[in-house]
Amino acid sequence: VQLQASGGGLVQTGGSLRLSCAASERTSRTDPMGWFRQVPGKEREFVAAIDRNGLSTYYTDSTKGRFSVSRDNAKNTVYLQMNNLKPEDTAVYYCAARGLITRTTPEEWPYWGQGTLVTVSS
Repeated sequence: VQLQASGGGLVQTGGSLRLSCAASERTSRTDPMGWFRQVPGKEREFVAAIDRNGLSTYYTDSTKGRFSVSRDNAKNTVYLQMNNLKPEDTAVYYCAARGLITRTTPEEWPYWGQGTLVTVSS
């Protein structure tokens, strides 16, 4: 299982970014996918998840209404659209595979990509 996250960068408060997670073909088409984030010195935090067909999504309360997770199985890619970004959204964002979309602890997601850094300036 291979996951490659990208799309991070520096953005001002209120701005938007779209993260992408490119997955190996087998992973993307059969697995639920999730996004987590981590600030140095803190635990990795659940952000959002999507089921294998893209019909069900799940968000943490702090991102609900601002973030949107989607997937394109034809491209083996999962996206995280982040709008109205706030300084507290600054973190390294990770994509994960093969968890259940309502499972919010990192230990319940067995496969991980490398992170992509999102920095929101005030």
